[in-house]
Amino acid sequence: MTEAELVATALATGAAAGLTDTSRGVVHDLHAALQEAVRRRLAGGGDGVPGGYGVRVLDAYETDPDVWRTRLLQVLASGMEIDEEICAAARAVLRAHRRPGHITGDAVGS
Repeated sequence: MTEAELVATALATGAAAGLTDTSRGVVHDLHAALQEAVRRRLAGGGDGVPGGYGVRVLDAYETDPDVWRTRLLQVLASGMEIDEEICAAARAVLRAHRRPGHITGDAVGS
């Protein structure tokens, strides 16, 4: 799994977990931290595209990951520096989601 795929999967997993009351809490908080780290990087021109295109794709992905997954992966893979903070936040979301008591599955819909 590439770093871009790791981040996209964690974003989708965290968003899906936020839809159910039983998955709120830690997963929701970790997802919010990941989303904010990615948003900061994209807003700072970290995607190599001026005008906030990456932020718009991130927002659209949050509402419909199945439709926007490919475009988000392109944004994440095309010049955005995915640093250790973002990777660690993505791993934390996935670890928290897989804790006992959470239903696991393919939240990405690939």
